[in-house]
Amino acid sequence: MLDLMPSLGGWRTAVSGQRCAVATIVGTGGSVPRPLGTSMMVSERGEILGSLSGGCVEGAVVEAALEAMRDGGPRLESFGYSPEDAFAVGLTCGGELEVHIQPLQEGSPELSMLAETHRPAALIRRLDAGGGVMVVADPVRFRAMESEELAKLVGDHPATLFAAAAQVEPLLQGGRAGLVRLAPPEGCIEGWVTAERLAAPPREEEEPQPITLFVESRLPAARMLVFGANDFGAALLPAGQLLGYEVTLCDARPAFAQQGRFAGADQVVTDWPHRYLEAEAAAGRIDSRTVVCVLTHDPKFDIPLLEAALRLNLAYVGAMGSRRSHRQRIDALLEAGTSTEFLSRLHSPIGLNLGAVTPAEVAVSITAEIIAERGPGPREEHGTPGFPSLKDGTGPIHPAPQHLTQEDPWT
Repeated sequence: MLDLMPSLGGWRTAVSGQRCAVATIVGTGGSVPRPLGTSMMVSERGEILGSLSGGCVEGAVVEAALEAMRDGGPRLESFGYSPEDAFAVGLTCGGELEVHIQPLQEGSPELSMLAETHRPAALIRRLDAGGGVMVVADPVRFRAMESEELAKLVGDHPATLFAAAAQVEPLLQGGRAGLVRLAPPEGCIEGWVTAERLAAPPREEEEPQPITLFVESRLPAARMLVFGANDFGAALLPAGQLLGYEVTLCDARPAFAQQGRFAGADQVVTDWPHRYLEAEAAAGRIDSRTVVCVLTHDPKFDIPLLEAALRLNLAYVGAMGSRRSHRQRIDALLEAGTSTEFLSRLHSPIGLNLGAVTPAEVAVSITAEIIAERGPGPREEHGTPGFPSLKDGTGPIHPAPQHLTQEDPWT
């Protein structure tokens, strides 16, 4: 639902007091158009905000949302592709979606957030019949075992809280979305409210169902630190921003750094590169998602900067240069005491081998390597990313989803 927050306040349908339901993708399989956590709002008049699939399943989701508002209970709907029935509702790309639909009552926490100036950084929603939602203001520092709100949401049974902490915290702190299932405490009877269940006669005894949480977390943009006010740095700035990074350009030479072509950076800093990096690390303004691109091609800047960068827990460290300058750089770093373990993390020469020549092409090469490094793709020798053309592949485009749920008798 976090993806809709910037638009919700201006959606006249919601602020006019109409009943609404939110439909959220909580499970995926195969090739799907939108990721986990993507949401769509549906009003009681059938008006919508957002999209789940670009049109493949929206009509069916609207109908299910209207039924959920009439019934007053949440439901889980599944959509896939059936080659036997070409006219069935489904995804033509062959993927599968699980969509949770939740009617929003007046005064619900989700609707109350519309009036807030500061949008939540993360949400934890309980999707089973227990219901409930909690806002997490600081996902990075959230500690599940110390949260009274989480204890109210899932119950204060120690085993349940411990299981929740083990699965919820990595999602929150990684800025990701995911489904978490927890075995309920003994004697707890819960479950989905579906149309079929509502229509069925009551049962004397029911098997307890898992406590099902959906976690959505949005961290501030990761940082890309570009060292080197040159043509390659100028081309990399917009490429990094296109990937969603907050991009900083740093160069020790004021005459170079203060050129107008670098004004599009989120920050421009004039300082010795290694001093700036060490100061930012000491201030806690970089983290394990931070990317460092060293484009200065000057040993007096490169060597102390790389010494500092390789000691930090960063997502990516790359340095521009020829193979000859790379060998000289490695020798200098070894002489300075940098361990071979740290050197193995250095991407040098920087970028994937795309045949890039111009600064714009080199920027594509660098960003391609960053994408490859942070993703779950295949690896070639020496651990370097090996990403063949899609046209030459035979397997699924998207890897199988990695579920963070624990194995238990309830799933």
